[in-house]
Formats: sequence, C-alpha cells, structure tokens
Amino acid sequence: MLDANGFRRQTETGSGELHSAATHAHGGGASAGYVNFITNKFWAGAHCFVVKPVDKEINNRFLYFFLKNIQEHIQNAKHGAGIPGLSREKLKKIPLPLPPLPIQEEIVRILDTFTELEAELEAELEARKKQYEYYRNKLLTPTEKNGKWYLNGKEVEWKKVKEICKNITSGGTPLTSKTEYYEGTIPWLRTQEINWKNIYDTKIKITEEGLKNSSAKIIPPNCIIVAMYGATAGKVAINKIPLSTNQACCNLEIDEDQAYYRYVFYWLYNSYGNIKALGEGTQSNINSGKIKNFPIPLPPLSEQERIVAILDKFDALVNDISQGLPAEIEARRKQYEYYRNKLLTFK
Repeated sequence: MLDANGFRRQTETGSGELHSAATHAHGGGASAGYVNFITNKFWAGAHCFVVKPVDKEINNRFLYFFLKNIQEHIQNAKHGAGIPGLSREKLKKIPLPLPPLPIQEEIVRILDTFTELEAELEAELEARKKQYEYYRNKLLTPTEKNGKWYLNGKEVEWKKVKEICKNITSGGTPLTSKTEYYEGTIPWLRTQEINWKNIYDTKIKITEEGLKNSSAKIIPPNCIIVAMYGATAGKVAINKIPLSTNQACCNLEIDEDQAYYRYVFYWLYNSYGNIKALGEGTQSNINSGKIKNFPIPLPPLSEQERIVAILDKFDALVNDISQGLPAEIEARRKQYEYYRNKLLTFK
C-alpha cells in the first residue's frame, strides 16, 4: 500500500511545502487523476496530490511510472458530477507492487531511455518547424529593384487572387432542424476543420436533399479553402476530395495555367498575418471581397513548382502523421507505452 504520509496537499501543510523531483496527481477538476513527474522545485496547489516514497526501497521514478501506467484507472475513480474530484483515501488504497530495488532501477532506466528519446524527437520537431517557417518566409518574400519585383531572382507579375481563379464560391448550411439533411454521404466542411492541412474527410456529412435545399455546393478537389469567420479566420486548407462547405468558407478553384494551386496555398499560408488583419468586428470576420482582391506575386510556373517542392518536403517532415517526425514520435510513444505496460504488469 502507499503510505498515507506519501500524499500531501499544500493546504494540509500550513504555508505549503516546496517539493522537488516528485510525482503529482491532479486531485480536482477536469484533469483529476492526471499523473505527472516534476523535476524542478514546485509548490503544490490545493487540487494537487504530491506522491513521495517514504521507504528507501521504493525508487521515486518507479513510483511515477507505476502510477502513470494506471492513470486511466485513477481517473475512473473520480467522483462528482459538476467538478470531478479524486479522493485521497482512494489513492492511499492503490496496491503498489515492489520488486527488489535493482529491478525497479532497471525498469526506470529502460523507460527513461524511451522518454528521453521522445523528448529529443519533440525538440527536433520544434527545430524543424522553425526551419520550415524560416524557409517558407525566405522563399515567399518578394523584393523590389528598379520598379520591378522579384522572387528568388525571378521576375514576378502581381495579380489579385480573383484573377487567377476559375471559380470562387462560398457554401451554406442546411437547416439543422431537418434531420433528413444530415447523416448522408456528402462531406460538409466547417471552418473549425481548416488548419493548414490537406482535407481528406469531414466530421459531418449531408444528404442530397440537404445540398439541394441550401446554398451548399460541391467543389472539386485541390481548391484553396480560406476560413472567413470564427477562430480559424484567415487559415487555409486544400480539399483532396470533392466536398461541400458552409458559408464561412471562401473556396478558390485555381486556374493552373497561371498558378500552381499549392503555390497559392503556401503564399496565403505565409500571408496569414496580413489576411487575418483584414478581419472586421469583434470576431475579426473576413469578407470574400477582401480575399478576392488579396495580392499574389506570380513567378514563372517552373519557379512556383520549385518553391512548392522545397516547402512540401518541410511540410511532410513536420506535419505528416504517416511519414514525418510526428509519425516517428507517435511510434516511439506507442513503443514506450507498450514496454511500460509490459514492465509494470505484475502477476
């Protein structure tokens, strides 16, 4: 059993105790039951249990890994409908298996190796994201010389977004009171799903009836979709499937005789701050007219494709969940969880 003295709250120690290198479990609120290990010195709040070994035969990190491995079980012990809480008494009753200290230390060594590797990959991902942002900005910053504009040494022609589009549309929302308009097979995109990525599916599907009886319309693949309203206003995405959208989306079907659609995507992505600044009102909504008139520099198509090829590699490295660093981090996380469960399951 965990000793009762191993659980302390700041409110139970008078003015509070300064802790270091300890496991803590959230005792109240939405995160009740969440287990973490803090290496720096910290003060524990009123809704936080600090768990420390009181026996020299218990490795501090072993205790953490054990509790982390049963975190879901601890979270399921929450009580209360409004603000869930975790009982100290329930925590005290958790049985703690104690292999010999050398075994505990070896388990900790193995699991720490996995966590360190994941931390290194996370750090590399952050560095690559900064590198990606740097090159995206460098490749997409035009310069002016003697009245002419250049991008990476190639002369550009400035146009408005509407001048390089075959078609520009927005969508619509079928009446939500009509159940027959929903749970269909037609993908229907909302602005909260727009986040700088390719879109292969949507959370909501509408029916043919919903499409016919609203302003929603099907757009072809590889349109640039700009969010006009809400928290994602100014962000862009590319649909890789035919789909419909709500009225808060501005859908740009690019004329590829003039511009490569992914070049337009990257230009608007890199111009996010300027596009966002076009917003009006308390929610910074952007009207489609401002998007249509937004300027874009057009170098030769060959240069557009070169820029896209470079940025696509960075994008895959930092965002692709099937082959980039996120995929490797996810694989290492699953490997860590597998070995943690295997090493900390005692029979």
